[in-house]
Amino acid sequence: MTDLTLQRVSVPTATDYIELLKPRVMSLVVFTGFIGLLVAPGHLHPVLAAVAVLCIAVGAGASGAINMWYDRDIDAVMARTAKRPIPSGRVEPQDALGFGVFLAVAAVVVMGLAVNWAAASILALATAFYVFVYTMWLKRRTPQNIVIGGAAGAFPPMIGWTAVTGSLDIAPLVLFLLIFLWTPPHFWALALFRNADYTRAGVPMMPVVAGERATKVQMLVYTLVLLPVAAAPWWLGFAGPTYLAGSLVLGAIFVVCALRVLRSDDHKPARQMFGFSILYLFLLFALLGGEHLLRGGV
Repeated sequence: MTDLTLQRVSVPTATDYIELLKPRVMSLVVFTGFIGLLVAPGHLHPVLAAVAVLCIAVGAGASGAINMWYDRDIDAVMARTAKRPIPSGRVEPQDALGFGVFLAVAAVVVMGLAVNWAAASILALATAFYVFVYTMWLKRRTPQNIVIGGAAGAFPPMIGWTAVTGSLDIAPLVLFLLIFLWTPPHFWALALFRNADYTRAGVPMMPVVAGERATKVQMLVYTLVLLPVAAAPWWLGFAGPTYLAGSLVLGAIFVVCALRVLRSDDHKPARQMFGFSILYLFLLFALLGGEHLLRGGV
């Protein structure tokens, strides 16, 4: 029996299955969902609030597991993903698929039974959008994959809000739009310094298809559009002046990052912009939630 065969029949560990859930990606998704729940008008029992956040986390993780099952062929040829549980042989593809489907269904059912079916429906839509629209349809077919598919990661604030209120409003839609517009410059920054990976795997990311220059210009455009959208919670009255000031400062830094990427011939600014983009979104939602708590929100 070869070493490869031994690797294939080895028993996966709990850590391998946790890795299938993409915990680093999930953490930001869960945080934005929690803030959506926190700033929503009304009251939700703390236990039910915890259940709602857990369902968002499990649903996001389930989407990641199914994505890893479907993308196992391209993951195997990309340096960034080659050590994931499926291409490295630690988890069998059918096990990853079953794990993901079970968690996706469980998250929706528990959300519906414990919280409300409106939030459960949006959670189901987010999961289906990520799996069927982004992973299976767009990712391998168009350079706009992350633009349209990015909507999947923008649903959590809507889910959190609806868990409390049972319905949608303009506020969670603005938060959805904010994440939707943030996703392209965030992900294209990664695609710039991982261009060789995507080229080798045949994934039509924007830098692969349109070139780096065109990608950098579009990144700058998105960061400029984000400025007024990120300030919209203040204009709409569900955020205060502290959030407004923070959003303008963070937005200006994001624009400067995009300008540095545009003017540079190496990928160091793109790496820095990718790192800052995560901090940008986290701080925006932290400001929103923190300000709400300081104003006496529960």
